[in-house]
Amino acid sequence: MTSSRSKGGGRDLKVRVRRTGGRSASSRAWLERQLNDPYVARAKREGYRSRSAYKLAEIDDKHHFLRSGGRVVDLGAAPGGWSQIAAKRVGADVGKGKVVAIDILDVAPIAGVTVLHLDFLDPAAPERLKAALGGPADVVLSDMAANATGHRKTDHLRIMALVEAAADFACEVLAPGGVFLAKVLQGGTEASLLAALKQRFTNVKHVKPAASRADSAELYLLATGFRQSPR
Repeated sequence: MTSSRSKGGGRDLKVRVRRTGGRSASSRAWLERQLNDPYVARAKREGYRSRSAYKLAEIDDKHHFLRSGGRVVDLGAAPGGWSQIAAKRVGADVGKGKVVAIDILDVAPIAGVTVLHLDFLDPAAPERLKAALGGPADVVLSDMAANATGHRKTDHLRIMALVEAAADFACEVLAPGGVFLAKVLQGGTEASLLAALKQRFTNVKHVKPAASRADSAELYLLATGFRQSPR
């Protein structure tokens, strides 16, 4: 790796990855982006497990749905950055609210968070979650994304299938007035999902936090005011 310098002799913070070690061009580009990403550096400095923690923090700063004492479920939680933010905001780290992280992957312990090593698609998952929370959820979070294939249309369809499954799960476990937040990709095949959510929530909108990279197609769907019966 190298760091370029400005003409005046000052240090330019841009880090470049040399063409060594058998890395592909795409691998080098990803590594350079990580090394030069201020959110990656900030996450390491502040003890968060992923840069995506700041996406949730920025969305909540604007929309205020992670309230003290709230019950929150984080679907596909690994490595745990969103659960860390949720635990602090609802007070689970000091014994107030409750946060349950669900993933088929291992999630290292997080203060104030109950981790369920579980596929949320398992028919038993909703009842196991409610038991862990001590009741229905106030907020269901999903920052899940299917493994990328590199084919834009296929990747969009795969992530939308995940979001639809997460939305179905949310409708099974949310308390009246609850909130659902999930990552989607800009595409054009989500009209049916939006229509379905508008039947169950009083307000549905797209949000894009500053921590989402400008060149990324990701957006977040924020649905608030859950209704137990469709409109």
